[in-house]
Amino acid sequence: MKKESVSVIIPAFNEEKAVGEVVKEVRKALKAAQVSHEILVVDDGSRDQTATQARKAGARVVSMGENRGYGASIKAGMRESQFDLIAITDADGTYPAGKLPELLRLVETADMVVGARVKPGAAIPSLRRFPKWLLGKWANYLADRKIPDLNSGLRVFKKSIAARYEGLCPNGFSFTTTITLALECHGYIVKYRPISYAPRIGESKIRPFRDTFNFFSLVLRVVMYFKPLKIFIPLSGFLFLGGLGWGVATWMNHQPFTGTTLFLLVASLQIALWIAITGLLADLLVKRGR
Repeated sequence: MKKESVSVIIPAFNEEKAVGEVVKEVRKALKAAQVSHEILVVDDGSRDQTATQARKAGARVVSMGENRGYGASIKAGMRESQFDLIAITDADGTYPAGKLPELLRLVETADMVVGARVKPGAAIPSLRRFPKWLLGKWANYLADRKIPDLNSGLRVFKKSIAARYEGLCPNGFSFTTTITLALECHGYIVKYRPISYAPRIGESKIRPFRDTFNFFSLVLRVVMYFKPLKIFIPLSGFLFLGGLGWGVATWMNHQPFTGTTLFLLVASLQIALWIAITGLLADLLVKRGR
């Protein structure tokens, strides 16, 4: 394995129970693989002893001062990091630190490697399983590829590439979703490696319903940014077929074309045409901006 140095970023908010052990496990795995590294715990405004426990375990602590979000913490860690190769993991003990050397080997031939939580027995909370599955199907369609795990928090990537999308990535939990879709839609090489996923230590910060809605709207916004035709063309076709179907149904039922019927038919066809043209222009602007 090429021994490239790596900066490991661990965002943490009120994770005093687990963060120390996570730091130790990360250091143990990387030392065993003889990988030069630094470990940065980004304290996202914790009100407990997260920072103290992280320092005791040997991590460098970056303080946010206030709670600004998961994505904001990763961005801050990237700005403070020494190396171009970045690894991220969570501070709650859910991700297997021992998988980091394997992900680092794979990133030699990729732009990002993601630890995909697809192994049997992955401790994904029941309340999040269906939204996660549905979100994955939605993202697969929009990205034109099967994405095993859209928002895994264990991954390795190049800072020089991720920095291009820093302004697009939100400050909340959707950071990983956004960076995955951004690299997938722009043709970067993203590899996925199956990993286990343990029950978290401490309380979850995820708000299932609100965050799931935010994830869906985020995927839509990101793909509108990178592949607008994936949205505009189906929407245009739906309106066109709807208007045409309305007209055909009216004719087959031997009903007169009233002013309302004619208006709805013409309006739907015009809107469909306008959406198609807008999508083509948006796609042209995206391609010119690459």
